[in-house]
Amino acid sequence: MKNIQWNFLILALLATASLAWTGIAIGERSLIGIFLSILALFVIMGFGFATKKKMREKSKS
Repeated sequence: MKNIQWNFLILALLATASLAWTGIAIGERSLIGIFLSILALFVIMGFGFATKKKMREKSKS
């Protein structure tokens, strides 16, 4: 079994939490909450993809 990459696990959990936060904000009809949760999702996912790309490029060198 492979080792767990904890940084990616934490990012995945944060992205999942922001998706849940989006659902809660929609249920509460909070436009600010919806906007902030979607923004948080994009930031977290973008950071995760950028980190993965850096790791991939580092391993090629």
